[in-house]
Amino acid sequence: MIDFVQGRALSGPRAFLWALVHSRLFWKYVVLFVAVTSSALVTNSLADMWFTYQEHRDVLIRAQNEQAGAAAAKISQFIKEIEGNLGWTTHMSWAVPAMEQRELDGIRLMRQVPAISELGFLDDQGREQLHLSRQAMNQVGGNVDFSADERFKETVAKKVYYGPVTFRQGTAPYMTLAVAGARRDAGISVAEVNLTFIWDVVNQIHVGQTGKAYVVDARGRLIAHPDISLVLRNTDMSQLSQVRATLAGTSAAGQAVIALDVSGERVLAAHAKVAPLNWFVFVELPQSEANAPLYAAITRSSVVVVGGLVLALLAAFLLARLMVVPIQTLTAGAARIGAGSLDHRIAIKTGDELETLGEQLNDMATQLQGSYATLERKVDERTHQLQVANLAKSRFLAAASHDLRQPLHALNLFVAQLRAEKDQSERSRLTARIETAVANMNELFNALLDISRLDAGALNASISEFPVDNLLKSIETTFSAAAREKGLRLRVVPSSAWVRSDAILLERILLNLVSNAVNYTQAGGVVIGCRRAGDRLRIVVCDSGIGIPEDQQRNIFGEFYRIATTGPNRPDGLGLGLAIVERLSNLLDHPIGLVSTSGKGSCFSISVPSAPRRVGAVAPPAVAATLDPLRGKLIVVIDDDPFVLDGTKGLLESWGCRVVTAQSGHEAAASLDGSRPDLIISDFRLKEGRTGIDAVVQLRKVFAAAIPAFLISGDISPERLNDAQAAGLLLLHKPVGPMGLRAMMSRLLKRT
Repeated sequence: MIDFVQGRALSGPRAFLWALVHSRLFWKYVVLFVAVTSSALVTNSLADMWFTYQEHRDVLIRAQNEQAGAAAAKISQFIKEIEGNLGWTTHMSWAVPAMEQRELDGIRLMRQVPAISELGFLDDQGREQLHLSRQAMNQVGGNVDFSADERFKETVAKKVYYGPVTFRQGTAPYMTLAVAGARRDAGISVAEVNLTFIWDVVNQIHVGQTGKAYVVDARGRLIAHPDISLVLRNTDMSQLSQVRATLAGTSAAGQAVIALDVSGERVLAAHAKVAPLNWFVFVELPQSEANAPLYAAITRSSVVVVGGLVLALLAAFLLARLMVVPIQTLTAGAARIGAGSLDHRIAIKTGDELETLGEQLNDMATQLQGSYATLERKVDERTHQLQVANLAKSRFLAAASHDLRQPLHALNLFVAQLRAEKDQSERSRLTARIETAVANMNELFNALLDISRLDAGALNASISEFPVDNLLKSIETTFSAAAREKGLRLRVVPSSAWVRSDAILLERILLNLVSNAVNYTQAGGVVIGCRRAGDRLRIVVCDSGIGIPEDQQRNIFGEFYRIATTGPNRPDGLGLGLAIVERLSNLLDHPIGLVSTSGKGSCFSISVPSAPRRVGAVAPPAVAATLDPLRGKLIVVIDDDPFVLDGTKGLLESWGCRVVTAQSGHEAAASLDGSRPDLIISDFRLKEGRTGIDAVVQLRKVFAAAIPAFLISGDISPERLNDAQAAGLLLLHKPVGPMGLRAMMSRLLKRT
């Protein structure tokens, strides 16, 4: 590995240490790798600790519950066995004197059941007839009356009596167990049971290493415990939360709780009930011992995590070095290439994406070298193109100026002659000439306006599907008379095809193509027809005219370009028709084709997308003729040019309109004097920065009505069109001919 610091080359470990200290990316990779690895290790260790703890605790709880249940069952069995043995002593009736037999049965029972320390037999009247004891003299026929004793009454009622646990002068705990005979005259047998025998059951319970078990009665008094001194002190265990909850019935058997034992140590406690005595066996394990596996798992996992972090850190350093060093090489190489050393090449041999990136940077440097080598040539070419464009613009302006000056010059001469001429017929001839000159100027202005609107992007196509035959019939109607005047044959081949285009703009293209064909054809004829070409339709216009030389076929689409011809029948024209055709075809994406031979004619074609034919589609019905919608209407004309106001007023009054002219909205409102106009015509730009939109809004507000209105402007920029559309107004571009003006007025007035 090689690096550079202040012009000195570093290699090997020194370069690695320099990268380690100075590269922030290096540490990002190290920290990220260690963080990801340690997160996985810590998460796995924590999960292992948790599951180990839960599994061990569940095992302990099951073991404690099983041992508590087993101890409770043994104690219950111990009491039940004593109860069963006592039951045999109640089979004899006191009506039959058999005291000796009863005494022998009692002595035999006390020998068989060492837990019975005293045994008494009561007759059916509750008098004690026999009393046997291990520590005192036996008494026969004592007749002590126990009929009022609770033990006698409850035994007679329930057939069995389990007395409370008592402690006799600091000795072991005892309980009274009484069993009644099946017959009333059999009496009852009463035994004092020494409960120290259940200590063996408790001592045999081993939970863990330090766990213990103990038994409490229904009052919470300790009956059996590994520490006999606690039992002999008659310890009250109800103070412990686990005992108190069990006696209150809020802790169910089979559950384990964390609580404090009698010594104040936290333990895991489980319990089981001893039936039918209402005693409870508790099994407790110190929490420290219960959590010992968790502590072991924590220690083990900590060792694993620390070891894993050390390995992760080493791996992170290695991987970061393998990643950062090539990136530094790429950075240095890219910096040198960016500084202009395009002959520098980056050498990386990693066999991965970084090597591919280095090769791409090398390819980029090679391409930049080639680009710089040809940049000057491209600049020269671009400069030449700009010069050509400027020359074309200059030629365009010169040609437009020439063609505008021609009718204007003729117009000045005709006006001068008209002033001096007295003969009425000659004045009529001069008026016709003036009208022709004005028409030529309007035609040129309209053509220039069309080109300007197309170049400015102010013209939008409205695409629809329609039958092409309607378009062909319109073309035939338009040019049939002109063709006949020149002695030409005009043939339009019908077609049933449908196309998808803008009908108006497509018709404009065909009008220009057919007009040129008729204009440049002196003999023969013009044919218009359609041919299918895949999913498109080619509309073809062929003529037998003068043809177009091959070297001029590209130039004919330029502005004011006319094919050079000789002879008296030189065709007229402005030289803008094909320029408009090309722009419209680009707007519609309808390619134009041309096949021509000089002296033999030309064949223009336009390729239009086909559309599915609609069966049963018919042309819309013709609109019935109506009365003149302009006559008698009150029209407001707003313009800041007095000559325009005067000319427009005279034209509208000749159509029978009532006209009010004004230079602003305020002036128009004052001149109307409360009479609501039928139509508003306003120039877009007015004085003091106001617009025709403002004037229309003001008049509509004054009369509280949506008065029909439209705008006229010489500005063909898309912004003006967008402003008018946003205001819901139509916009006409100057110059506006009388017929166009009348058509717009009729259209809006018919809506009202």
